[in-house]
Amino acid sequence: MARIALAVASLAVGLGATWIGARGAGPLPPLGGALSPAIGLWANAMDDLPAEASGRILVLGAQVDVRYDQRSVPHIFATNELDAIRALGYVVARDRLFQIELQARAGEGTLTELVGNVALPADRETRGLGMPRSAERKLASLDSTGETMQFLRAYADGINAYRASLSPARYPAEYKLLNKAPREWLPVHSLHLFNRMGYTLAHAPVELDLLRAKALVGDSAARAIFDTDSPVQEPIQPAPRSMAREALTALPAPGVPDAAAAHMVTALGNGTRALFGWSRDPGATPEERAILAQERAFASNNWAVSPSRSANGTALLAGDPHLELTLPSIWYEVHMVVPGIFDVGGVTIPGLPGVVIGYTRALAWSFTNTGADVMDFWRETVDDAKRPTRYQLDGESVAFADTRVETYHGPKGDVIAIDTVYYTHRGPMQRVGNEWLSMRWTVLEAGEELMGFRAALHAQTATAFLDTMAVHYMAPAQNMIVGDTSGTIAIRSTGRFPIRADSGRGTEIREGNTRKNDWIGFRSIDRYPQSVNPAQGYLASANQQPIDPQDDPLYFGVDGHFEIWRALQINRLLRADSSMTADKMRRFHTDPGSVRADLLVPAFLHAADMRRAQGEGSPSLEAAETLLAKWDRRYTRDNTGSRLFEMSLSFTTALLYDELTPAGASQRVATPSESRLLQLVADSSNGWWDDKRTPNAREDRDRVLSTALAKAYDSLVTQYGDPAKQPWVWGTVSPARPQHLLKLEGFAAPPTPIDGGRGTLNPSVASRRANFGASWRMVVEFGKEPVIRATYPGGQSGNPGSTRYLDRLPLWASGTLDSVRTPRSLADLPASDVRAVLTLTR
Repeated sequence: MARIALAVASLAVGLGATWIGARGAGPLPPLGGALSPAIGLWANAMDDLPAEASGRILVLGAQVDVRYDQRSVPHIFATNELDAIRALGYVVARDRLFQIELQARAGEGTLTELVGNVALPADRETRGLGMPRSAERKLASLDSTGETMQFLRAYADGINAYRASLSPARYPAEYKLLNKAPREWLPVHSLHLFNRMGYTLAHAPVELDLLRAKALVGDSAARAIFDTDSPVQEPIQPAPRSMAREALTALPAPGVPDAAAAHMVTALGNGTRALFGWSRDPGATPEERAILAQERAFASNNWAVSPSRSANGTALLAGDPHLELTLPSIWYEVHMVVPGIFDVGGVTIPGLPGVVIGYTRALAWSFTNTGADVMDFWRETVDDAKRPTRYQLDGESVAFADTRVETYHGPKGDVIAIDTVYYTHRGPMQRVGNEWLSMRWTVLEAGEELMGFRAALHAQTATAFLDTMAVHYMAPAQNMIVGDTSGTIAIRSTGRFPIRADSGRGTEIREGNTRKNDWIGFRSIDRYPQSVNPAQGYLASANQQPIDPQDDPLYFGVDGHFEIWRALQINRLLRADSSMTADKMRRFHTDPGSVRADLLVPAFLHAADMRRAQGEGSPSLEAAETLLAKWDRRYTRDNTGSRLFEMSLSFTTALLYDELTPAGASQRVATPSESRLLQLVADSSNGWWDDKRTPNAREDRDRVLSTALAKAYDSLVTQYGDPAKQPWVWGTVSPARPQHLLKLEGFAAPPTPIDGGRGTLNPSVASRRANFGASWRMVVEFGKEPVIRATYPGGQSGNPGSTRYLDRLPLWASGTLDSVRTPRSLADLPASDVRAVLTLTR
């Protein structure tokens, strides 16, 4: 789940998009379906796994045998846990060494040491957020002889053993491009990577969106579109009803600007664009940032079905976390067996010592992001606006909890920048405009997440798994779904969820001069959103609001942190079928149906009809209406209507929220979630529909929607041509395309048509900046033992010269799943299914 810092996206430019080899430097050749022979000169000469190999890890307790099956999954057979973890470090490094280092450096804020100044903004953001300090403090808090430290050291031993075995000629290609050598892996690097996971899954703070909106449209209107619960409730914790609950109340119209909010916006200055450096996409427009934020965080599914609703009377479970599609994949598939201790398989994140999503002989589990608000900000009063040494707290001037000098080095060890980060008792503090703001974030605080994963492997029931994780797991908060062989299905939103002063909301920048504004505690486990064997016979999580505020009004997060469309779709599918099978669940992963389109397309068609009836039609509007009416509202790869729908929604947003664009500016300060559009569509004359840029006219819903539809049609004709001659085929105009971690064009996957799009259960979306989609798909059928089918887009190898770099992409694109092997012993894996053998000794 760790995502590389966005500055790395520009490395192709920073490196001049060149490759270094026997023929000198030149443009990076295209990868396509086959590699240029020239690339083989500097990519590892070994195109695939050797049939037999051996390696040494000097601290091994006993020999470890590894068998790679025909899917290139290593099956690790060890006699004790620590040896299994050492072997895990070795085999992951063998396939993903550069990825391991790059992702850890992203969490450590040391990317400049690899690539120089191009990564400085990303590193400054990471350190300004307090992430490396947090990892160092977590490591220091561990018992030096305790289990967590033993696992971290064992994993590092395995990585370093492989690294030490390499000659420069066998370094991964990226190191050769950068003229660098792999660095030693330390236990703290795994903690840097885990913090990076927290960053990846965190939502950009809503505080500034709300503040900027208040400054333009007033408190009431701003809170209605940014600081309220989702208007449609189909929660993770099932409510006692058979359908979603709708609360499409009328939204307050834009009002008089809030003077106090405007004053604060001015005081924060340019910081209002990137609080604590939380820019994510510095060059993106607000619209692109809004879309990318939804793609990045609003895209994971998991669901489970009880035996009473399955065709063969056993429980079923499915999961598909949607993250950035990278090459190599963020996941690495593995299986480990230690007789009498554990037998576990699934996917690990390269750099973490354990299985993150997977299965044992007794159960299986998957995660989705909760969307909980676990980050808050305080405005601090300091003694010196330029070089503070103290801050005000409860009428006293107190010293900072810490002052940390952050030094950034270039690839040659030269110092390229120096920052100072101050820490209050809440967390890191930075200057934003003319103000000093401190932050508290659960990701930065000590937890035992890695031990939670380890302990959960010994659980024999679904409820024991969840209870174990609840004890150890703090952040990033996840909706953990689990099923077991007894037929139990269960889910719990697990993590630490803050309770604010006076049980308030986390949407305001609070005054920091009193402890009364601090967090006063966390939700107790019994108030976590959760369910075990619900009466409805199924559970589903798709980044929707985890609990209906009617059932528990304690603040959890804002509508902008949740997404409703996929939750509505998966509940619709599960509700309609009481004879579920594993294959049906597999097909759900790429189901092209869209509740979003079903609810919003009729509004566009009605608007076009009304304009035509009023004699205000146009050829473009008529052509657009005809095309949209023919669309079946399914995002199949060969459909020709979904691109028009998407573009129409984009134009609708631009026309609808003109009030959120300051005078003299060209971009909105923030964009509400799409669920607000449902409320506005139900209120045709709401003041939001009126365009303040046309003072002599008053627009309503139908005029805005019809105008957006016609504009979208004209824009697409310009971009793609006349649809009668060149149909806007979805798979062609919006393909998936996993990209290399360094955004090197020659190492990217070819454009790959798929079924699915925004708002569907397969919300894969490609943009000029990144690709997001299903990073891993898994379906589990529980009999006496779990039967697992799975795949992900890419391959096990991180070497672009390997046949295992992209070999899984066709299966993933078609929605097909592989049969996962689960041998109990070496003898259980047939020789015909063994691709390679690795023997690890001391």
